[in-house]
Amino acid sequence: MIIDQNTKIGSILKHNPASLDAIVSISPKFEKLRNPVLRKLMAGRASIAMASKIGGCRVDDFFEKLAPLGFDIDAATPAIAVTAQDAPGFIKTLNDGQLVVLDVRPIIQSGEDPLNQILQKIKTLQSGQVLKIVNTFEPTPLMLLLQKQGFESYAMHVNDNLVETWFYKTGAWQPAETPVQRGDWDEVLKRFKLQIIDVRGLQMPQPMYTILENLDHLAAGTALFVYHKRIPVFLLPELAQRKFDYRIKEINSEEVHILIFRD
Repeated sequence: MIIDQNTKIGSILKHNPASLDAIVSISPKFEKLRNPVLRKLMAGRASIAMASKIGGCRVDDFFEKLAPLGFDIDAATPAIAVTAQDAPGFIKTLNDGQLVVLDVRPIIQSGEDPLNQILQKIKTLQSGQVLKIVNTFEPTPLMLLLQKQGFESYAMHVNDNLVETWFYKTGAWQPAETPVQRGDWDEVLKRFKLQIIDVRGLQMPQPMYTILENLDHLAAGTALFVYHKRIPVFLLPELAQRKFDYRIKEINSEEVHILIFRD
């Protein structure tokens, strides 16, 4: 396979699954690709050029890692600029009256979670309107959650510290409610060996990535015990889809314990 800096990461992984380890070794930011759900969402959209910006590395780093795996390198082809022309149709046909912009950077910098404001903004969207979220990272958990509820999404990495993400759905939207399981904590705790992780010090969206990565390797008869700062609303529907059960224990306004397990 001949690759250049416009080749999609998903195409590389499909051609040679061994390339996953090679790509992950380039930057710690690519560890999220080990999770099949996140890999499916992200790898199909990101080219080598885009991924190098996300990972803070060089395009040549990809070429050097992938060449030993049998990929033929075309280093001469220039990168295709990422513009609205490359975006899906719902962005190309936007007019000013359809676009609703929410910049969540100040909210995150203040230490707050922007989730409630995002969901409130989504609920106020009129038919045909598009929400553009301005952030410093691609909000993959939010994209996963809303994709399952019928939203189209598209993320553009403008530069290393600026990502614009669009969300669009025709018609009204009502959030799907995922019940928060709080009962029989002590009883469940006694039934399993524990694998403990602490995601309280991680910046969004790393907590969800870390939890899903650990669940991929969770041993039978073991529950994942998570120290978290808040109830991970984006994670709960993903757990239900993966057939995981869970219990949540709210310690205080800044600490939540979560048990995730399979019977």
